[in-house]
Amino acid sequence: MTKKAVIAAACAAALLVFSPAAHAQCGGASWYGPGFHGKKAASGQVFDQNAMTAAHRTLPFGTQVQVTDQRTGKSVNVTINDRGPFHGKRIIDLSKAAAAALGFQNRGVTSVCIAAG
Repeated sequence: MTKKAVIAAACAAALLVFSPAAHAQCGGASWYGPGFHGKKAASGQVFDQNAMTAAHRTLPFGTQVQVTDQRTGKSVNVTINDRGPFHGKRIIDLSKAAAAALGFQNRGVTSVCIAAG
C-alpha cells in the first residue's frame, strides 16, 4: 500500500467515526507564535503562543478541534480563536505549543486531519 493510500484510508476511517454533525478535513498545517504573541486574535482574545489554540478559515470561534498529524499519528485538542491560514492549501494554523506537542515545530509544516464535533 502506498503512503497516499494509507493517508486516504486513514482520512476515510476518520470520517466514518464522527457523527454527521462533525467536521473532518485533511490538509496542510503550519504554526505561528512569536510575532503574534500578546496581540489580539480575530476572536478578540489575546493570542497566547503557549496555549492550545488554532486559526481556521471558517470554523466558529470556540470550536474544539482534534488535530492528528498524519505522519506520526500524534493528536492534540485545540480551540479555534483566530482566522487563517492564508497560504496555499493549508487548512489550519496551530499555536507554537500545539505544533510542539505534535512534534513538527522544527519542520514548520505537516499534514494533518482535523475533526470537530
